[in-house]
Amino acid sequence: MPTPPRFLRNCFFACLAGLLCLTAVAQTPAPAGPSTDERLAALEAYINNGDPGKSLTGVAGPGHNGWMMTCAALVLFMTLPGLALFYGGLVRRKNVLSVLAQCLGITGLVTILWWAVGYSLVFGTSYGSAYLGGSEFFFLKDVTSAPNTNYAYWVSQNVFAMYQMMFAIITPALIVGAIAERMKFSAILAFVTVWMFVVYFPLAHMVWGANGLMNGVWNADAKIPAIDFAGGTVVHMSSGWSALILCLILGPRVGFGKEKMAPHNMVLCMVGTGMLWVGWYGFNAGSAVAADGVAANAFMTTTLAAAVAAFVWGAIEKIFRGHASILGFCSGAVAGLVVITPAAGFVNSTGAVIIGVFAAVVPYLACTKLKARFGYDDALDTFGVHAIGGTLGAFLTGVLATGAVNGNLTAAVATKNGLAKLVTNGGLWLAQLKAIGFTLVLSVAATVVIAYALKALMGLRPTEEVERQGLDTNEHGEEGYAS
Repeated sequence: MPTPPRFLRNCFFACLAGLLCLTAVAQTPAPAGPSTDERLAALEAYINNGDPGKSLTGVAGPGHNGWMMTCAALVLFMTLPGLALFYGGLVRRKNVLSVLAQCLGITGLVTILWWAVGYSLVFGTSYGSAYLGGSEFFFLKDVTSAPNTNYAYWVSQNVFAMYQMMFAIITPALIVGAIAERMKFSAILAFVTVWMFVVYFPLAHMVWGANGLMNGVWNADAKIPAIDFAGGTVVHMSSGWSALILCLILGPRVGFGKEKMAPHNMVLCMVGTGMLWVGWYGFNAGSAVAADGVAANAFMTTTLAAAVAAFVWGAIEKIFRGHASILGFCSGAVAGLVVITPAAGFVNSTGAVIIGVFAAVVPYLACTKLKARFGYDDALDTFGVHAIGGTLGAFLTGVLATGAVNGNLTAAVATKNGLAKLVTNGGLWLAQLKAIGFTLVLSVAATVVIAYALKALMGLRPTEEVERQGLDTNEHGEEGYAS
């Protein structure tokens, strides 16, 4: 049967239309990838820890990421085992395990809080508040391997979150030193739980959050353009001043001032100090959130301040007491590390040496003269070293900071909020005093309320009999040493 002419004509036009479509598709150019110049600019940004631009947005840099994972491990090393052994060696042998248990318990507790809400409350921004972060990262939702560019261009947000978690862990653990040997384990964990919400999370957001009240480096709208590189106010002042108030509310240990309460094992104390010093490089140099020149400067200043403070503290003891003790060297090293912490990425080598000298002299007087004068039982000198040292460091940062070692101090953000002018012309110490005052009031007031509330609800101290026998056997059912 012959094919109808109309059908053939339709087939011809259909084939022609298809051919034209294929030709058009073939001639449509593919989307252009990043140009050579854009790729080179992104590589340069990686080297300089700058904005990668569009070509590598959302991609973590392997070198910076690797450095920050190492630093996170180092900061955890400060608590477990560094602080645990440092404090454990300074208490009496019947209470050594109680200190270890407190450090371990706080580590687990704070990790859970950080995963659930803590990271979001500190580093989120959805609340639009200068005092508390947001809810967008609750349960670490959307915290992936892509960077959060509010805080780092080249570091995965999950790595950044874990790094900052280690700071959240060690801060309340420092409080243990002031109330060692006389507070119930359950009361400590209850106190830390509430304290994290009332003190640490808000304060950390105010100082380090992208829209924080006192974040002079990164918040162009900061009302108080203060600076705190690695935690002078957030970590050491908050824990140290809270520790003093808590030890005053608890009262002294049974037999304090009447019985010998010397450290039971200075070897453990020395080993713990060494671990703290090593871990502190992650604490301070890691706070650059990159393997860059700022991190290198912080590494140097941390070393100088700690070594100088240890030497000067030992020299003071030799001159006025006739001997340089291991405890003195250890205390000096930790004090140097504490005082340099807020300044590590902002001062030069000379500033670090100056800080090291002050870090020995002032905390030494606090741990000996001040404590003896007022008679409070700060068992392991948490107040003398961390509160006094952290406060001193925050102030000296305002005196010694220089834009020559950290361009962020004179960058666009710092220019807008007034930080750059304060650094260049002097006066930063006034902003630092405001941050110090805010931190002190918050820490003291919150601790008073929390401690008295828990004292009424569950009690803070074990019985006198339990305290005399030791917390190890009564609270944990174990002994540190076989008799």
